[in-house]
Amino acid sequence: MVAVDPIRRILIVGFMASGKTSVGQELANLLEWKFHDFDSIIEDRTGITISEIFCRDGEEHFRKLESDLALELFQEEQVVLSSGGGWPSRPGNWECVPDGTLSIWLRVSPEVAVKRASSGGPTRPMLAGEDPLGSAIKLLEQREDLYGRAQITLNSDNCYTSNLATKIMNIVIDQKDQE
Repeated sequence: MVAVDPIRRILIVGFMASGKTSVGQELANLLEWKFHDFDSIIEDRTGITISEIFCRDGEEHFRKLESDLALELFQEEQVVLSSGGGWPSRPGNWECVPDGTLSIWLRVSPEVAVKRASSGGPTRPMLAGEDPLGSAIKLLEQREDLYGRAQITLNSDNCYTSNLATKIMNIVIDQKDQE
């Protein structure tokens, strides 16, 4: 029998508005684990919004903040982590994911992502411009292979947060049963 690495943390990746934060929070509650959202922590620490960071310092600066934060948070155990939508696209980030991390890609269509993202107020920096859907399609095409490096893919287009969180929790429970 092959030894299975116990799951010590869960990393949720996916495009903006795929449900990473809401599913992550729900999952952390179900597992009675901590929850950390990369974007929220960066905003708390910098005192400005992600949009302001993009405008003031540029995307590359923001991506470095994400990468540094991930390295810090990967030291924790019994934690659910919600990455920023672009985190997987920075070279070297996937290689820093430690053993014992279950990675989940919440897959969302560009149409659903734009609809969800635009219903929440100001446009997200990566969708600013005249053609948000075109931008979303292009970004998803660029990132799809990177998101696909996650161990598990779940479609979030038509699935409730609680259903997705329960599916992931069941994966964790099944894995614990195999240890």
